[in-house]
Amino acid sequence: MTVIRTTTLLGVAAEAALAVPGVTGLHPRLSHRLAAAAAPTPTDGTPSHTSPEAGIRADRAPDGSGWHIEVRCVLAEGRRALDVAQNIHDRVGTAVICHLAALDAADRVTVEVTVTRITWYDGA
Repeated sequence: MTVIRTTTLLGVAAEAALAVPGVTGLHPRLSHRLAAAAAPTPTDGTPSHTSPEAGIRADRAPDGSGWHIEVRCVLAEGRRALDVAQNIHDRVGTAVICHLAALDAADRVTVEVTVTRITWYDGA
């Protein structure tokens, strides 16, 4: 039996989502934001940065038949949110399936994309 690390799936999904044109970032879930707020104040040498994986959630299906990936993203203004969300859905699904296939795991994958906001972004 192949061991699949959730943290690795989070990284694969985050990388795929961030590569989609029109995605300016991934938005952390409330639990990550609360944990960051409760953490000690960073020192000058400690970067105050939330990892992109905080905007991704990966859960096993209750019956163990596959994975459910949730992507929370921020989009650039001037693009159709529906088109970008569909692109995120497709790319994240493909990336996770390819990753699982490389591990000889033929699990079913569902992807849910939530657009948390649309922001002005000039690409610079």
